[in-house]
Amino acid sequence: MIKGVVFKALGGYYFVRTGNDEYRCYLRGTLRKKGQVFVGDKVAFLPQEEHTGVIEKIEPRETQLMRPPVVNVNQAVIIFSLTQPKPNLFLLDRFLLQAEVVGLKTLICFNKIDLVESSNVPQIYETVGYPLIITSTKTGQGINELSSALKDNISVLAGPSGVGKSSLLNAVQPGLSLKTGEISTKLKAGKHTTRHVELLRLENGGLVVDTPGFSNLYLPEGINGTDLVYYFPDFNDLSANCRFSGCLHNREPGCAVKEAVQDGRIIASRYEHYIILLNEVIKRERRY
Repeated sequence: MIKGVVFKALGGYYFVRTGNDEYRCYLRGTLRKKGQVFVGDKVAFLPQEEHTGVIEKIEPRETQLMRPPVVNVNQAVIIFSLTQPKPNLFLLDRFLLQAEVVGLKTLICFNKIDLVESSNVPQIYETVGYPLIITSTKTGQGINELSSALKDNISVLAGPSGVGKSSLLNAVQPGLSLKTGEISTKLKAGKHTTRHVELLRLENGGLVVDTPGFSNLYLPEGINGTDLVYYFPDFNDLSANCRFSGCLHNREPGCAVKEAVQDGRIIASRYEHYIILLNEVIKRERRY
């Protein structure tokens, strides 16, 4: 058998890359009963004629995202534009939560800096502590930094439609020939241009997952109210100073997190988004 990585799943087939060779494979019947194969899966397959094959084994996964359906990535590059469309910071915090739950290292990329005179949004997340890059495909700003960040990593690119994910990949590696969408002047929202999930190989050694755009992001399973704060790194250390153990940082007295919001050590919008997510978690817990 030959080992490789699934870089595309389309039409019931799994396209596997091993070295410089690519094979169109299908699943052995016994595997179909056990579960789905995802882009990023490391597999072993029996080669057949004309670069086809039968997948016989799926290796254990290191990480797994369900939306987008991709496995074994180690880095999330969350891309938002500074305008056209304007950044939805609540959606950004939901993306960050998802990456934290899965255990991915996270990089925030704010694109289209050439279209704004100034913005305080990058400063907010720099204060939180996330590494970030500010980019423009028009001027080339930040493109080399982004390329270096993608090098030798398996990265998932995530963000709403229209923020320039495909354009940024084309800027990092000219010749990828990814489709780029125009912003709808009527809706001020990006048209979906990426039709399926695919693992793309970069010349610098990196692998990236180009994914369909999102307008929403599900709340990860398995989070309860007391655990939510652990996925907000700017809150986590402060929570040890709360009066009550298991503090939800909502209505409890003597809350160190709320005190930090009041004196400006925690960004107010981040706390507001935390409370919205906390209420979602509690509502879900009550249902079950």
